[in-house]
Amino acid sequence: MPIYELHRLGWNSFQQLCQTICRRVLGQTVQSFLDSNDAGRDGAFAGTWSPGPGETYSGRFVIQCKYTADPSQKLKPSDITDEIQKVERLVKQGLCDVYVLMTNAGVSGAQSSRIEALLVRAGVKQVLIFGSTWINQQIQANRDLRMHVPRLYGLGDLSQILDERAYAQAQAVLESMREDLSKVVITASYAKAVSALDVHGFVLLIGEPAAGKTTIASMLAMSAADKWGSSVLKLNDPGKVEERWNPHEPSQFFWVDDAFGIMQYEPSLAYAWNRILPQIKTMLLRGAKIVMTSRDYIYSRARGDLKRGAFPLFNESQVVIDVHDLAPREREQILYNHLKLGTQPSSFKSQIKPHLPSVSGHARFIPEIARRLADPAFTKHLHLTEYHLSDFVDRREQLLQEVLDGLDKDSLAALALIYMKKDHLQSPISLTAAEEDALQRLDSSLGDCIDGLEALNGSLVVHQQVDGDSVWRFKHPTIGDAFAASLARKPDLMGIFLTGTSVESLIEQVVCGDVSIRGAVRVPRTLFELVLARLAELTNGNNEASRYMASWHAKWTLHAFLTRRCSKEFLALYVQANPDLLEQVSRPGLALSAASEVDLAVRLHEFQLLPEANRLAFVHTVSNYAIDGDDMRGLSDDDIRGLFTDAERASLVVSVRRQLLPRLRYVREREQDSYKHDSPADDHLSQLLENLDTLKETFGDDANVVDLIEQQISEAKAWMDENDYETPRMVPRTLGAATAVDAAHGARSVFDDVDQ
Repeated sequence: MPIYELHRLGWNSFQQLCQTICRRVLGQTVQSFLDSNDAGRDGAFAGTWSPGPGETYSGRFVIQCKYTADPSQKLKPSDITDEIQKVERLVKQGLCDVYVLMTNAGVSGAQSSRIEALLVRAGVKQVLIFGSTWINQQIQANRDLRMHVPRLYGLGDLSQILDERAYAQAQAVLESMREDLSKVVITASYAKAVSALDVHGFVLLIGEPAAGKTTIASMLAMSAADKWGSSVLKLNDPGKVEERWNPHEPSQFFWVDDAFGIMQYEPSLAYAWNRILPQIKTMLLRGAKIVMTSRDYIYSRARGDLKRGAFPLFNESQVVIDVHDLAPREREQILYNHLKLGTQPSSFKSQIKPHLPSVSGHARFIPEIARRLADPAFTKHLHLTEYHLSDFVDRREQLLQEVLDGLDKDSLAALALIYMKKDHLQSPISLTAAEEDALQRLDSSLGDCIDGLEALNGSLVVHQQVDGDSVWRFKHPTIGDAFAASLARKPDLMGIFLTGTSVESLIEQVVCGDVSIRGAVRVPRTLFELVLARLAELTNGNNEASRYMASWHAKWTLHAFLTRRCSKEFLALYVQANPDLLEQVSRPGLALSAASEVDLAVRLHEFQLLPEANRLAFVHTVSNYAIDGDDMRGLSDDDIRGLFTDAERASLVVSVRRQLLPRLRYVREREQDSYKHDSPADDHLSQLLENLDTLKETFGDDANVVDLIEQQISEAKAWMDENDYETPRMVPRTLGAATAVDAAHGARSVFDDVDQ
């Protein structure tokens, strides 16, 4: 039987554990549970309980918890001396027929008998004493209990907690997070996430940086591995989700952190999700579970590019984690857990203890503050006074920047290398020539950089398993944010970054000129030529970058960079150096909603950088798509319509009326005939139905035309009903309702034993 390190819980969390055991083991008879330490009972309920065959207890139950921070302590009669008078008083009041003593201390048979005798002399009819062995047995026997107290996963041996198969599949992902799991707190957001996962099989966790999204995702993953034996796959790319899905393995759990970008929005990821949405729906129907996380400002930008109509769960299964909604007790417990299990000496904890209630109650408190206070690397120069601690919380961004500024050159080089690799530095580390040059210019080397990584491990960086790779990552994305700010303040460092980073990563991390994207590194005009030279690698020669550009996805990424991340001045320089770009954007491909040339053409036109001949070619191409019945965005999309003159827009409407409407039945049948039965029928006709809706809106004032369009919509829906197939559903699997930390009932501080 695995032994859980219950002595690391703290008094309050131990009482919460006992409370959960009572609810899950004793059933729904529990009436109250108090965290007070002066009434002689930590919990009470009335009813009948049969803990085992031939055992029945009934009446009024009193539950008393005895917690110790000493893992070797054994329960003795002297430990309950102070309780005897309280028990006598409760007996006289008719409130104590059965006394249940729960403790994480060891309990011997002899001592148990002595304690029971004392309680019986005090008037108790029946006594039950449950020590650490019994509690460990309940935890091990009850998966549902572990899900409600996920800290336990970090306090035991995962190889003993999980069955052999689940452990082998989850080990690489979750073993590296064991220490973090030991500190988690059940919050209302976690309870909402469990509910969303149960109902939909999918949850999207959204929140500001450091709000606790990854923590909740890790708890869900651990619970799924434990309760369902799920194989846990932590991936960072939509294509990998599609690739790794096994339709014959219904218990797969997919965890996608930062689904739309790590520190800033990456449009290519939104497009990739759009492409596999039909498969995602099938995966969920077959029993897979999917958890995504995203920073709130990144998801806000992604929303416009996601096909939310094709995947309503983006709206229905969102759990927005607002750190300001954390209850006071949740904040206190988060701060307690990190300090209790952190690396600060007891003397530090004793000094800071009187100030902890005000720290957790600070308006700018976030879980990241608890992590920093628990790590001596962040508190070397911190004065433990009310004023300085308040300043520590209030200036959380500036203080992190000061920590980075104080690093030695090898540690700084280590962070630079992780940043250049987009927070995914594979281990063992192999460097390109440009990256080796960057390290030399930082006055470091690969060997020294590895030493720096080891020195920072656990504080600023962490070694994890992601998608089967062993990688170095920032301990928290906010560290990457701070490093990006360092780049912006140090031109020499930015030059090293621009030279040493792969161009594929570079175009997803910088902006050129006066463009506002939160988290991006702004390149000043003086370094435009350097960026142009790096971008030239994508199209010139036979190097790795140019081979990368051979793919459609890479072209889309470059066009998105030019559209969203470049000022007019930089775009003018790029067009001058790459005049063939104008020809590319003049003839966008189908479908227009996914054609990267469209947004770039709109941007160039907005900046008056699209010559008239190229504008006319664009209008001609888009108009033909509409007339042929392939894509109606020339009629409906305001950005595309902005490239048309009034006369051109009117001419397009006339041409569609004369040339397309008489052929509408043929267009529908052509689309139906191309169906290959490899996807749901409604997905296959989604573009056709969207086109028909656009036509109905365009010609809404003509009843005859509307009737014609409605007839084709009706025919299309009838065809979908005939050709659709029922995807076999798996037996539903649910984690069950989770309960957030209860509000405090007594006067005892959560931080009472933080320094013990």
